[in-house]
Formats: sequence, structure tokens, C-alpha cells
Amino acid sequence: MLKPSPLIPTVWQSYFNLCKSNVVIEMIFTSTVGMLLAVPGLPPWSALVYGNIGIALAAASGAAMNHYVDRDIDKALNPHRPIPMGYLSPSQVLNFAVVVGIMGIIILAIMVNILTAILTLVSMLGYAVIYTKYLKRMTSQNIVIGGAFGATPPLLGWCAVTGSIHPHAILLVLIIFVWTPPHFWPLAIARLDKYQQIYNDHKIPMLPVTHGVALTRLHVLLYSILLLVVTILPSITGMSGLIYLAVAMPMGLGFIYYAILMRRRQDAKTAMATFWYSIVYITVLFAALLIDHYFRITL
Repeated sequence: MLKPSPLIPTVWQSYFNLCKSNVVIEMIFTSTVGMLLAVPGLPPWSALVYGNIGIALAAASGAAMNHYVDRDIDKALNPHRPIPMGYLSPSQVLNFAVVVGIMGIIILAIMVNILTAILTLVSMLGYAVIYTKYLKRMTSQNIVIGGAFGATPPLLGWCAVTGSIHPHAILLVLIIFVWTPPHFWPLAIARLDKYQQIYNDHKIPMLPVTHGVALTRLHVLLYSILLLVVTILPSITGMSGLIYLAVAMPMGLGFIYYAILMRRRQDAKTAMATFWYSIVYITVLFAALLIDHYFRITL
């Protein structure tokens, strides 16, 4: 009898793959930054631990629901995912998403506070249902709209510690919201053939397909300029000091530089380079906010 191929994941590995761990880790990083920025010193350990566990479970649930809802287009766009590969059935994925999501919300409601639980539930359902099921299929500005739901982790982290919504937490959300389009559209340009195929087969309107690559590159440039402006606001409002500003300015100019390169070179390689830079950008930016919070330098 032939042994199972080592390339075929176990059932548990398949369930883990549903969670989009790289995305969840990035979300937990930004939620932790929100928690730490919410107080002068360190937040209570219970909010830090249980808050991040609940947020992570809710994010994993939303990711799994995305697998379930997008199972039709994943045959072309993400054929390696568990459902297209036949590793898990749609019902298994749906059940997993529901159970994990309920666990996350219960942990937040009991161990953290009701406001964080409600905001997390709204964010999870907004991404998994409103965006993935409907808005994603209705408008080429789907990434912009979807970014509103994906930008909430720092707000959730802040609320987990304070039990309230602060303008500085909203500012963190705004940064991620404006960052999302110029982060994703370069990837959409690099994978244009696949998005053209799913538009032909399933009518998913991605901006490079419906309005052209040239206009999408212009959007990336304009959003990168807007992002630079938005990321200066923490320093203007007194939320952060010179350390953060010394990082935000060159990183923002670097984003604009990559956006200009995309317009000049017009190739998939430059688009992918811009996409990877955007990931480094948001990580470094939030790390700078955190460092500045504890080692503040002001004029």
C-alpha cells in the first residue's frame, strides 16, 4: 500500500490553513499596538492576553468564512486552498468558522468587555458577510470598502484595555484604512490574468480589470500620497513625537517612490515589489508608534 504523500496536509493543518495565520498575526500585532498605546505604562495582562485571543479567534473565523464564501472563485484564484483541493468540505469550513467565531466573541464578552465583543462581532460579520459575500461582488471599489472592516484591530485593542473609543484609536484605524488600497491593488495588477478570469467567470469587479491597469496605478499613487498625509496626523495631534515622525516621513516617501516606479515601469515585478514594501511599511510604521510611545521625544 502506498504511503500518503507528505505534501498532503493533515486535517488539522488544513483547518489551520483556513485561518490565514499571516494575516491574523499582522492583525494581532496592530491590536497589541492599540492596547499599548491606550495607556501610559503597560495594559492589564488580562486585557492583553484574553483580548488578543478573542480578536485572533474572530479574525480566524472571518478568514475561514472567506474560504467558504469564495470557494467558487478560488478554483481559479487560489486553487491551493483546502476546499478547492478537496482537503475539507464546505460544510466543515462553515462549521469551523462559526464555532471559532463564537468562541472568540464569548471570550471577549466575558473576559474583556462588552464593547470590544460587539465591535469585534461587527467587524467579523462585516468582513465575512457584508464585504466578502456582497460588496466584493458589487463594485470595483470593493477593496476600499472592505478596508473599513479590516482596519479595526488597533481600535479593538484600545477598547479591550480602556472599554471606550478614543479619537487616537480612530486615527489608527484611518491609517490602515487608507493603507489597504495601495497595499492590495499592486497585487491585483501583478495577478491581472487571474482576476480577469474570475471577472469573466464570476463577475468579481476588480479595479485593474474594470477600469484598466493605468488608472489603478494612478489610484495607487494618489492613495500613497494621501497615506503620507494621514500618517503625519499622529504627530500633529500630539499622539506621537519625533521618533515616529522620523520613521513615518521617509517610509511614506518610499511608498510614493514605489508608486511612481509602478507608473514608469508598468510590469508585474515592480507591482509585486510595491506589494511587499507595503507589508514592511505598515509593520515598521506601527512599531515606530510603539517605540515613540515609550521613548517620546518632542520639540
